[in-house]
Amino acid sequence: MLSNGSMTFAPPVPLLAASTPQLRPVFLIVMGAFLLLTAWRMTRGTHGWTPRIILTGASLLSFGYAVIMPLYEAKIILPLNQIGTMGTNPDAIILWQAAKLICMNAGWLMFGLGMALHAGLFETTKSHAPVQVPRTSPRTSPVHEPVA
Repeated sequence: MLSNGSMTFAPPVPLLAASTPQLRPVFLIVMGAFLLLTAWRMTRGTHGWTPRIILTGASLLSFGYAVIMPLYEAKIILPLNQIGTMGTNPDAIILWQAAKLICMNAGWLMFGLGMALHAGLFETTKSHAPVQVPRTSPRTSPVHEPVA
């Protein structure tokens, strides 16, 4: 209580250390693990290419979110704008950037394709109606023949 009788709220000391920039790598690790766990639980007991594609995409995304992105946040892997600064290896920076791009983009592509296959987005239904061949009438000529 203050001297004027009003109450103030001050968060405990551990909450001050847990600010948003420090929690971002933890969130990315948890998100990557949860994505992989969810994909594994969804495809458990199914067979064929669809669960393989989903798990491949989820594994790539999980590696990207749980390993590569937290290393970027911790400044262990340097971003592209650090090329040319003293003491950096430009080859390593470019290779880690390529690994991040391949993991994340291929992961979303494979995961999205697998989810579309799982939802039956590309399936076509067969019609049980008989196929009818169109007849040409005597008044119309075939497309490739001259009219007169």
